[in-house]
Amino acid sequence: MSEKNQEGKRTARERLAQERERQRSQHGRRRTVIVAAAVVCVLGLAAVIGVIAANTKSGDSKQSASGPLLAPAGAEGKDNLAIPVGAADAPSTLTVWEDFRCPACAAFENGFRPTIHELEDSGQLRVQYHLATLIDHNLGGSGSLRAANAAGCAQDAGKFLAYHDVLYTNQPKETDDAYGKNDKLIELAQKVPGLDTAAFRSCVEKGKHNSWVTKSNDAFQNGGFSGTPTVQLNGESVFPQKGSEQISPANLKKWVTEANKGKEAGTASPSRPGGASVAPSSPPAGAPAVHGTPKPKPKPAHMPGAAPKKAPAPVPAHPGAPQPLP
Repeated sequence: MSEKNQEGKRTARERLAQERERQRSQHGRRRTVIVAAAVVCVLGLAAVIGVIAANTKSGDSKQSASGPLLAPAGAEGKDNLAIPVGAADAPSTLTVWEDFRCPACAAFENGFRPTIHELEDSGQLRVQYHLATLIDHNLGGSGSLRAANAAGCAQDAGKFLAYHDVLYTNQPKETDDAYGKNDKLIELAQKVPGLDTAAFRSCVEKGKHNSWVTKSNDAFQNGGFSGTPTVQLNGESVFPQKGSEQISPANLKKWVTEANKGKEAGTASPSRPGGASVAPSSPPAGAPAVHGTPKPKPKPAHMPGAAPKKAPAPVPAHPGAPQPLP
């Protein structure tokens, strides 16, 4: 065989070897790509499954937190969002929007409680309480929601007003979410005779009225109110003032008297079974204001011609729109 033929065969073998090596290299790269793609698909699927699981868990939690919308017994008004106190046929209605964590609400309740209870017991005034959760949104926590739910549970037991007053006379600092603990709310229920029962505890611990509270807060947010407390007498704002007059216990009584002129008083009904009429003085800290079956009408806050008692300092409303922490 000539040297030229031998060189041609060697070159052909080399080209064949090079082609085979190239094919093996391509196959290896293709296999690597396929394996990598498979890994990416598996990881992607795992991520999708994780997101679905997380969303499902979140959804279940949200559903559990919201639950069915159950209004407390005897709630009234639009969507049954108001808890009433006082005679149903009273000639005037005081509408109060408040938050159990709101210090301005506590100042209003603790300062005006004797006057409001006196007007309720004499059949002059019916109060409709609407509950909001502004502080939870502003500062975090769940005390506004849980306390409002517990108040709804007390309403189921016919003891809303007594428990309502206890919550305000024992209100923690605004930044202290003590009412976010069910144990604290149950402990305070012991200050209301007959309230701390198995039914009340179950209602509190299960958040029976949470959805109702949430809907009430939504109504507040959508109502165009400036903050809590929002107080209206027969639909007219009276807090912190009515027209040019600053609110005070004496002025509130005067405004109700003027609104009721020529109208018969309602049939006074006890808001708390077995209670006595409220005395015109603030209860001691931690003690509910007791009232119920009307007794002889107490003396007015001031006698005609006498100097009126000093009005409490103006109470600033808590801003209605959620605010970020400084």
